[in-house]
Amino acid sequence: MKKFLTMLFFLSLLQFLPAQNFTGETKEQHDTRMQWWREARFGLFIHWGLYSIPAGQWDTVTTYGEWIRSQAQIPIEVYDSLVFKFNPVKFNAAEWVSMAKNAGMKYIVITSKHHDGFCLFNSKETDFDVMSTPFKRDILKELSDECHKQGMKLGFYYSIMDWHHPDYLPKRDWDKFSGNADFEKYIKYMKNQLKELLTNYGEISILWFDGEWESTWSDERGRDLYKYVRSLQPNILINNRVSSSRSGMEGFTAEGGFAGDFGTPEQQVPATGLPGVDWESCMTMNDHWGYNKNDHNWKSSKEIIRLLSDVASKGGNYLLNDGPTAEGIFPPESVSILREVGNWLKVNGDAIYGTSASPFKDLDWGRCTQKKMGHQTRLYLHIFDSPKGGRLVLPGIYNKPVDAFFLADKNKTPIKIERVENNLILNLGDKIQDERNTVAVLDIEGKPDINDPPIIKFDSDIFIDKIDISLESNRSNIEIHYTADGTDPNINSPLYKDKFELNNTATVKAACFRGGKAVSRISEASFKKIKPIPSLKIENTKNGIRYKYYEGKWELLPDFNSLKETEEGIIPNISLEPKKSPNYFGFVYSGYIKIPEDGIYSFYTASDDGSRLYIGDTLLVDNDGQHAVVEKEGNIALSQGFHPIRITFFENAGGEDLKVYFKRLGVEKEQVPDSSLFYD
Repeated sequence: MKKFLTMLFFLSLLQFLPAQNFTGETKEQHDTRMQWWREARFGLFIHWGLYSIPAGQWDTVTTYGEWIRSQAQIPIEVYDSLVFKFNPVKFNAAEWVSMAKNAGMKYIVITSKHHDGFCLFNSKETDFDVMSTPFKRDILKELSDECHKQGMKLGFYYSIMDWHHPDYLPKRDWDKFSGNADFEKYIKYMKNQLKELLTNYGEISILWFDGEWESTWSDERGRDLYKYVRSLQPNILINNRVSSSRSGMEGFTAEGGFAGDFGTPEQQVPATGLPGVDWESCMTMNDHWGYNKNDHNWKSSKEIIRLLSDVASKGGNYLLNDGPTAEGIFPPESVSILREVGNWLKVNGDAIYGTSASPFKDLDWGRCTQKKMGHQTRLYLHIFDSPKGGRLVLPGIYNKPVDAFFLADKNKTPIKIERVENNLILNLGDKIQDERNTVAVLDIEGKPDINDPPIIKFDSDIFIDKIDISLESNRSNIEIHYTADGTDPNINSPLYKDKFELNNTATVKAACFRGGKAVSRISEASFKKIKPIPSLKIENTKNGIRYKYYEGKWELLPDFNSLKETEEGIIPNISLEPKKSPNYFGFVYSGYIKIPEDGIYSFYTASDDGSRLYIGDTLLVDNDGQHAVVEKEGNIALSQGFHPIRITFFENAGGEDLKVYFKRLGVEKEQVPDSSLFYD
């Protein structure tokens, strides 16, 4: 008893000690914490809640998912009544975990609370939880117990945004909330719930935040929340959505923002690998996250296997979503597809789990993953398309091959290997066994020694007078030869030593050479010399820009020319301040931008939800994206003086933001100042 009281005394002192800065861990500490996740590669995402009851349909609309309360603008008292209908009597935690394991998944992330505020766990902070339903069972407790029993890592999704809590801000214009909201009270509520999740359910491996894009959230709040969560479970992994700096669906954190432990591309795979960056692509199995009874657009096992291989080949994880029904079971189509994926992984899992990104920049027949094997490296060759003549070409690889065989071949029958200059060729014959993805293994001596083509570096592919071109390679034992006349470079072509200048339209080609022979493919880029667009001669201009304001609900930018504006006016700069509705509105800004001197200019819009920027009649920036701030750019050659500028923008609930930047080549980017905008 004395020991127990002493322990309580010391625990009570902890609240007065300064919080540990978990953002300052060493690289070794971070790598240790991330190790299991980097090896896992494949996880199950589960979106489940009250929205599974309407199953995607409200009135005559059948395309809703987990956003149904917001998109259908359901009054809170109507939506709350779904609590009394939530009774998933077929829920079986053991079956859920077994399904994920049989699919080859190594971790599960489930929605503990989505944007609607309903909690799948027993929370003392609210009655809007599973214990108020007819089911009256703590779903997360049963699932966590089963995950621990079956050796499955478990993570909790938690939405920062909350449409139900009276103190969450901002409110929706369709929500009939009356009263004074206190966002700090909501922060306390959120932290108390996170404490419940991280103290009542054993070891939790991931905290997956979302709903961070609204104006009330910030990087500072994100850092504080990150530290708080790790103070409760120091080894937990936390995604970058804990902060406010995610760059849209691309899922990576904008420069200078707080990135958490890993990036979160949504419904997409980055085009290239990102060395040194941890990331996880989350995707749906059909077109919805939450269950929609009318959505039968399922990804095939072939699509999923190839997406998983693509993600792994770029060094990422694949978090695949499945939405259970209101009864607590997964749709039978998804279960069947996942079983097929699991069967493929039972044979080919070594090519996914614990692998690193491909050493090749691109392969025209499929993907590659790799593992270090002592003094050798094992390359897993994911063959999507049968190579011509059965000859699989690995370009620009100089390692000595050791052995090759099909991963599915228990006898490891050797595949014949030959070298042709800088390529290794595997003679596969007609032995492609699985049209979804046949994996061949190639063991090589040492680390991969691969010569990718040189990188051609430039600021813009258009220029007015001249442009500087640089060439770059990550190799030190090669030389680069190039041409600027469109011909293929050879050993007699100019040797690259330093940046060079183009004065006319040209196509630059470059390749790496060693010992007098080409040892890489050719890289290529074209550059066009153009005349700047003439400026307009206008008089009687005044500083400012015209705006037209519209109200309406759109999924993409509408044709504003066919709509009637709600109001119009003049403001000093591009701003959302004239808005009347907090959620569903649009703007068209028009006027002139004064260009200080002839040059190549880059224009940018950073917006949530969608925007376009026109200079004259030229659509320069098409940024019609949604769900968190996305920045896109375009380049144009302009003469000194006035040029017409027009920006269109729409907002479809959630976060809202619009910023417009520009820069001249060689000058720092800046937000367009008031002094550059005019109207007549």
